[in-house]
Amino acid sequence: MTIDRMQPEDLDDVMAIEARSFSTPWTEEMFKSELWGKTLSENLVARAVSVPGARTQVVGYTCLWIVGEELHINNIAIHPRYRRQGVAKSLLSFAFDLAKRRGARKALLEVRVSNTTAQALYQRLGFRVVGRRHQYYTSPVEDALVMAKDDL
Repeated sequence: MTIDRMQPEDLDDVMAIEARSFSTPWTEEMFKSELWGKTLSENLVARAVSVPGARTQVVGYTCLWIVGEELHINNIAIHPRYRRQGVAKSLLSFAFDLAKRRGARKALLEVRVSNTTAQALYQRLGFRVVGRRHQYYTSPVEDALVMAKDDL
């Protein structure tokens, strides 16, 4: 697996993963806005390593903002076939290193209350619950836990 910055040609793979991962997926316009519309935005993809010279498949991605001393994890998703294989952990570790080099000291994210699998991963990576956003998510309506990691 390799990790690098998301490119325009990655959008088809990213959109397919997004649609399989979320009940209210981001639109292509939202991803394009993150790719080209914001200087504080970093967007990373994990690629499956295959035969040299062949097109690599995007198996996961994350969209981030680095704002001052804070890393905001806005979106992360892994292709269902590649879940529970360390892809999310690798993406987040890469993001932490990138953010540290840019001066960030803390990471923040929101996660559905019902997404206990993601919460467990975040806790293993040093996040803790610091708040709750009432009815933050739609389809279905659900609260979000705000999680923070203070020691990038």
